[in-house]
Amino acid sequence: MPGSAPPTATADDVVSSPVSLTGPAHLLRVTLLMAGSCLPILGAVLIAPVLPKMQDHFESTPGAKALVPLALTVPALALALLAPFAGVIVDRLGRRRLLIVTTLLYAVFGTAPLYLDSLGAIIVSRALVGVAEAAIMTCCTTLIGDYYSGQRRVKYLALQTMCASASATVFFVLGGAAGSAGWRVPFWAYAVSLVLAPLMATALPSPTAHASADEGAVAEAEPHRAFPWRQLAGICALTFFGAMVFYAVPVEMSYLLDDLGVKDSGVIGVATASASAATVGGAITFARLKRSPDPMLPAVLTLCAVGFVVMSLAGNAPVLVVGAVINCAGTGMLLPALLTSAMSRLAFEDRGRGTGLWTAAFFGGEFVCPLVLLAGESAVGSLAGAVGVLGVVSAVVAAGLVAVRRWVGAVDPRPLPEQLA
Repeated sequence: MPGSAPPTATADDVVSSPVSLTGPAHLLRVTLLMAGSCLPILGAVLIAPVLPKMQDHFESTPGAKALVPLALTVPALALALLAPFAGVIVDRLGRRRLLIVTTLLYAVFGTAPLYLDSLGAIIVSRALVGVAEAAIMTCCTTLIGDYYSGQRRVKYLALQTMCASASATVFFVLGGAAGSAGWRVPFWAYAVSLVLAPLMATALPSPTAHASADEGAVAEAEPHRAFPWRQLAGICALTFFGAMVFYAVPVEMSYLLDDLGVKDSGVIGVATASASAATVGGAITFARLKRSPDPMLPAVLTLCAVGFVVMSLAGNAPVLVVGAVINCAGTGMLLPALLTSAMSRLAFEDRGRGTGLWTAAFFGGEFVCPLVLLAGESAVGSLAGAVGVLGVVSAVVAAGLVAVRRWVGAVDPRPLPEQLA
């Protein structure tokens, strides 16, 4: 999942877990943490298939062409702004209590468009959804770290990432199917958190502080380490651009299909879900390659670029879907490659802040994605053309990475974290 990365484990559970590791209680606890981790994904993709219908509904609203896509992406802006501070907030207010409260608020803010008639008010409610998502994402990831250590922590953080990626495919289909009954209907799905919050209150124990021996030793040995700003700046800048590449298909697929004459929300949802499934496939492929991420980034960006170009030239829906699948296979590898590259630059004691900055860069790129494509559409005359331009820029960035690596003259020898083994 964007914004959370399993730490590299060097020993298996040096300190025993503070919670049970087997039985129904354990299974329920893990299920709730995984379900909570999927809520930000629900917010990010559920309404994508109904954006054209929202556009038609608010056609008379000034600036609707720019504001309607913001209803999808403004939660990402809230996440981007809050991510660097989320860890501090969680530590001060307590993980479990904050998770329960924000899960309830998620339902309140998420279902607000069911009865709001103003596009501006809907966007405000969506921003508040992003605030809740930032806390939920941080709390779930932190609780996994609190409850488990060593290899078990790696296992469940990896499972969190896979669940979040796979859930996007389900939510695209759900949003498309529900959208067939009206653009407001998908917002009912946010009410699911009303079921999760009481279960979290009863099944998630209050965490206790614990650390493995190797983690404690590192913290004690280097209490005043300088944060590696310079090392992280480059990968965060690349992540900002990579997020635009990653989010282009989820945001714009429905519009591109609409331009080709595909109006049915159910069909749009299935088509977008097919591309999302390719994202999961790309992530699995990356994991199986077991290679250092930095040398792979140019090839992965090139694959994304090829997909964009095919989409821009597509004259019918099947070709558009093929291009989207190619692109999303690339973005499925791009996300873990960027995240793993960032984590490889961070010592354990820097990983919390570093992950927050990486998350801010990623969700910041997601937020500006539709604005950049809208500007590109105005410049070249069509959304398909703007997607093609993004493909060309992706290819240029890939070539630039190759040139930089040759100039530096070094290949990062560090292996992937153990959770990808």
